[in-house]
Amino acid sequence: MRKLTITRPDDWHLHLRDGEALKAVLPHTVRQFARAIVMPNLKPPVRSVAEAAAYRDRILAAVPAGQQFEPLMTLYLTDNTSPDEIVSAKASNFVKAVKYYPAGATTNSDLGVTDIRKCDRVFEAMQQLDLPLLLHGEVTDRHVDMFDREKVFIDRHLMPLQQRFPRLRVVLEHITTSEAVQYVVSANNIAATITPQHLLFNRNSLFQDGLSPHFYCLPILKREEHRSALLQAATSGNPKFFLGTDSAPHSRNSKESSCGCAGCYSALHAIELYAEAFASVDALDRLEAFASSYGADFYQLPRSTEQITLIEKTWRVPDEVPFPESPLVPLRAGQEMTWQLA
Repeated sequence: MRKLTITRPDDWHLHLRDGEALKAVLPHTVRQFARAIVMPNLKPPVRSVAEAAAYRDRILAAVPAGQQFEPLMTLYLTDNTSPDEIVSAKASNFVKAVKYYPAGATTNSDLGVTDIRKCDRVFEAMQQLDLPLLLHGEVTDRHVDMFDREKVFIDRHLMPLQQRFPRLRVVLEHITTSEAVQYVVSANNIAATITPQHLLFNRNSLFQDGLSPHFYCLPILKREEHRSALLQAATSGNPKFFLGTDSAPHSRNSKESSCGCAGCYSALHAIELYAEAFASVDALDRLEAFASSYGADFYQLPRSTEQITLIEKTWRVPDEVPFPESPLVPLRAGQEMTWQLA
């Protein structure tokens, strides 16, 4: 039986929701990860330092007894966010970034930014204070093909943004295309998170044995050539690429509906999914840096001193886990995995 011991990883892109949903899913993350960048797209969203502090308190209250976990908070950028709020965020020491959602791009993004140039005063403050900007990198133009939204965003918005603010540190979240990989490699002051679903699956998974709503996420799964490029980037040893699950809990009845929600739930077994992806190209020796080092370095935080161990063992992902209203279906539910957290 093979074993792999690595530094305890961090999740640099995580959705925890709130209330009873938070209490249901947080233990899955705490079991594996030391810290997580927590997304602010609640209803209402986390738009101020005061709201981030209150949300952080609720997260800490939900951490299982006897376990350690540090939530790293973010602010939800709107057309009305002020530079003064950025100053307060930097001074707080617990708000680590600001998240940009194009209005209407994904779950709970209705209050997102309508025009990225409206936020230039905020970006200037972030550049001066060295507070990272996290980008949901898709356009929402209905005339743009769903599978091209990330590429068009890079050309139309990200490249001009970096020209205007060359010292602003940026994370292009949950990248899905070879074009995104190429841009991140070539540009300055930019990194990227990569999810387990985009490393393991291509868009065929959405349509095998009928429509598969639990593989539906945004940005949407892409062609095999893009999945292959992402896997090559993640396993390359380039510190610009690091772990971010984008684990997004939605109940079964909200996924399996006439208008299913976007999001894959991977927090239950995230590090095992990444281990399978890295093992598929014989790159397990590079998992630790991707999962446990590069993200901490980008955010200028100390690396964890704890460790976890994975064992090569066949086990079956449960069909569902408890969640308010109706159960939660994890990614690859009912299927066998070959690596398991000890």
